[in-house]
Amino acid sequence: MLIKTVFAGFGGQGVLSMGLNLAQAAMMEGKHVTYLPSYGAEVRGGAANCTVAISTEDIASPVASSPEFLVVMSQPSLERFQNQVESGGVLFFNSSLVTANTPRGDIELLPVPATRLAEEIGNPRAANMIMLGVFIKKTNLVSMDTIFETLKETFKTKTKLIAANKKALMAGYDFPLPKMPGDAPLRTSQG
Repeated sequence: MLIKTVFAGFGGQGVLSMGLNLAQAAMMEGKHVTYLPSYGAEVRGGAANCTVAISTEDIASPVASSPEFLVVMSQPSLERFQNQVESGGVLFFNSSLVTANTPRGDIELLPVPATRLAEEIGNPRAANMIMLGVFIKKTNLVSMDTIFETLKETFKTKTKLIAANKKALMAGYDFPLPKMPGDAPLRTSQG
């Protein structure tokens, strides 16, 4: 099994944090992982993305030329990466900020009003954790328990942020996924 995911958005939206937490959780579960962040020199407000590859075997390259999953938090990220998603893949998008008017009919679109949900739980900066919670629920790449363990490591010097991020992850995990016609378990590419 080799699963590739691209997380993309503006710097400051927590895009790299989503990917890093996923990568760390996968490592904690004994999987092979690569994490490749990319961001502009301006960082906050500029383009930011990262690629996470998770496998049960060695990974030859961290580059995800045809990711199974794409998580976008901004409109420019959708426009840049939507055509790279593998046919049959899933495009998660923050529908509070992104309009997915993609002409592709060969991928599943999963709108998540992450920014609105973050505001509803009283933590407007937690849209990334809400999106990560939805992503984990849909893909089952790692367990929520393992993600919670990564939060303890990530925020070991800022322990008050652990509870807030856990709440946001659960809000995403509890978000009802839309049923798609012919829903079947996610397939994974081999290699």
